[in-house]
Amino acid sequence: MNKLFTIFHVPELRRKIVITILFLAIYRIGYFVPLPIVDQVAMAERMQQLQSGALGQVLGLVSLFSGGNLSQACIFGLGIMPYISSSIIFQLLASVYPPLEKLQKEGEVGRKKINEYTRYATVPICMLQSFFYVRHIMDPVAGMAHTDYLTGFNYLFFLVASVLTMTAGTVFLMWLGEQIDEYGIGNGISLIIMAGIVARIPDATKTLFYDPTTNSFRHVFTLGGEGGQGVGFEKLIVLMALFVAVVVAVVAITKGQRRIPTQSAKHVRGRRVYGGTRQFLPLRINAAGVMPVIFASSLLLLPVFLFKILRSSFPGSAIWATLESSFDRQGYIYILCYIALIYFFCYFWTAIQFNPKDIAQNLKDYGSFIPGYRPGKRTADYLEKVLMRVTYVGAAFLAVVAIIPNLVTGTMGVDYRVASFYGGTGLLIVVSVALDLVKKINSHLVMRNYPGLTDD
Repeated sequence: MNKLFTIFHVPELRRKIVITILFLAIYRIGYFVPLPIVDQVAMAERMQQLQSGALGQVLGLVSLFSGGNLSQACIFGLGIMPYISSSIIFQLLASVYPPLEKLQKEGEVGRKKINEYTRYATVPICMLQSFFYVRHIMDPVAGMAHTDYLTGFNYLFFLVASVLTMTAGTVFLMWLGEQIDEYGIGNGISLIIMAGIVARIPDATKTLFYDPTTNSFRHVFTLGGEGGQGVGFEKLIVLMALFVAVVVAVVAITKGQRRIPTQSAKHVRGRRVYGGTRQFLPLRINAAGVMPVIFASSLLLLPVFLFKILRSSFPGSAIWATLESSFDRQGYIYILCYIALIYFFCYFWTAIQFNPKDIAQNLKDYGSFIPGYRPGKRTADYLEKVLMRVTYVGAAFLAVVAIIPNLVTGTMGVDYRVASFYGGTGLLIVVSVALDLVKKINSHLVMRNYPGLTDD
């Protein structure tokens, strides 16, 4: 507890924390500002109807990973997902497009230029995504017409106004994240995503104890819940144990490293001997972070839409209905494809971020080597071999964490929103961002001769 109070003894660190909290508070206020002309009560009823379907899962997934709020059609509805999409596009292009690759190697100046291009590309991506979203909420559903939640103006005006409003909201969030980077503490974009996830936890927890269909609280402190339905005492125990286990595992894997010993060559200058020191080259076990899970989840949403369209186009054919049901979120085929894609994107993303040939060349240029391996190709082959094994372990961990909500929902009957927060990707993101935030706070404290939060 004394270490927490130490944070506020440093004026600069205290100011950064206050600014960060203020910017996050502004984000949470805009989170509840609705689009013009939308009746939020009727809109919530429609989203409740779509929640169990594939489209509802899409909206929930996008909102979870972007810090947005698509279920209420607010000005921050898309969150920072367009900015994330733009960043991913430029990171992939930098590995295959020579001018961007050259720009990336120019250091800080090159990175600033790429960030500038990323911000410019965010605007058209946001306009495209917001257009499709607004067009979707303008389409009627069974038992509900357009005018149930769009009132007062014609549809063209609503379309243009809403697209521009959501685009401006995303650009403002992007600016807000950059202000946190410059004047606050931590990564601004990651903190916005984390704040969006944490804010959903109370609502997800409420579903464990409150039944909206009967407008009453559940009897949770009995085995099996209410007549075997809903949540029971044993399920609460399992969920709490799962929460603790996932948090411990995420911390261990996120901080875990495979240290490769390196040694610098000795240089004799007169009577002095320089170099010859032993160091370590750290390889993170989970070098890809949470990006493979995001890619795999997004890609697996496409077959659901495709098979749904084909089933509607060919109502007499049973094969499309079978394929659509096979990709249900709790289906075994879905889980197997999910795991395969996580492995693929783990290796793909790690290959982009870490190049064994470049590392081997840098070691050679600085006069260092790995004991037992000749500098150059032999060192690069060894690094690639170790990297493949380490990535396999990291991908296995991500796959287990990612499918926990599916297993909990399918075996225990717990709502997917609850399972996703207490044993899935949402918890992985929160813990990873929290560890990064603690690391940056520690660096500020150590620079001023204060003990860090994690020091003994």
